[in-house]
Amino acid sequence: MRTNRLTGRERVNRFLRRQPHDSIPRAESAWAETIERWKNEGFGGDLAQYLGQDFHGLCWCDPRSHPGQFLLVAEDDKTRTYRDEWNNTVRYWKHRSGTPEHVAFSCQTPEDWHADHKPRLLAAGPFVNPDASKLDLAQARRNGRWAHLTGLEPFESTRRQMGDEVTLMAMMEEPEWVDDVARTFTDLTLRDFELLEASGLEFDGVWIYGDMAYRGGPMCSPAKYRELVWPQHKRLADWAHSRGVPFIYHTDGDVNSVMDLYVEAGFDAVQPLEAKAFMDVRQLAPKYGDRLSLFGNIDVMVMATNDRERIEEEVVTKLQAGMATHGYAYHSDHSVPPSVSWETYKFIVDLVDAHGNYES
Repeated sequence: MRTNRLTGRERVNRFLRRQPHDSIPRAESAWAETIERWKNEGFGGDLAQYLGQDFHGLCWCDPRSHPGQFLLVAEDDKTRTYRDEWNNTVRYWKHRSGTPEHVAFSCQTPEDWHADHKPRLLAAGPFVNPDASKLDLAQARRNGRWAHLTGLEPFESTRRQMGDEVTLMAMMEEPEWVDDVARTFTDLTLRDFELLEASGLEFDGVWIYGDMAYRGGPMCSPAKYRELVWPQHKRLADWAHSRGVPFIYHTDGDVNSVMDLYVEAGFDAVQPLEAKAFMDVRQLAPKYGDRLSLFGNIDVMVMATNDRERIEEEVVTKLQAGMATHGYAYHSDHSVPPSVSWETYKFIVDLVDAHGNYES
């Protein structure tokens, strides 16, 4: 049984500051097909409520050069192709979830950026709605959850605007362009966060999403990250800290080589710590646990075996390692896939209930 002496809001604040608390905070994400499977297997409720989730988002700040654009340009039996809100051409599956295929990017040169995309971005927005955020805040407060501002980080936004190939080549050949793009996206995100702040919205922290790595390591060298992206990451963390609230950073992939830079930038937590990309809280907690909170790392590939002995080893050993620092929160290392049965997921929650409490 979970120990609940604190509200989720209190619990998360203590986790992020590595202070004693009652039980580990919790959050989760799952594929739409996973929820559909679970419903067919007897799950009839809300996942966040069932889990006892402690986090609640207040917005999604995602600056786009062509907001509202979603033009169908091609269709076949299995897919639809659109021109999207970044004016890129993307192909989606019709009948299942999945990462869209990026067919073409329209921002391919500094001239494209300066003549079209940057002026459009600066003229667009805001990309947040204060009234809707206040309704979310009211819900978060009713449920005692930690309410956070949420949005994309500048490396993810740059890649969405220009594509991976052009972005990574430009980091080497035209770094001033990449610096300008990343800075512009950060400027717009902070502009919108300040709009919410000026409206009177209270928030407990900032949680920024973006993927800067894959299974083989960061998409760029640590030196290039430090030069061109890290300054904007530090701006985001500094902005949160200047308001007296913590900062969480999400990235998939193997970021072991840049964890020290995350600490230097002032990140308070890193999530979701992708296990199949060689992130392991059992190794990270002894090295970083006095300076950085760790969030996630429960391997969905182990979950997908539906093997209770393997799952128990995965969950219990990682909870023990993270909890030793008082700076650990539960989350899968990626969205839970539909290969995980509802009975398996209930078993995982039971393990978190049984092993995720601190002594009183």
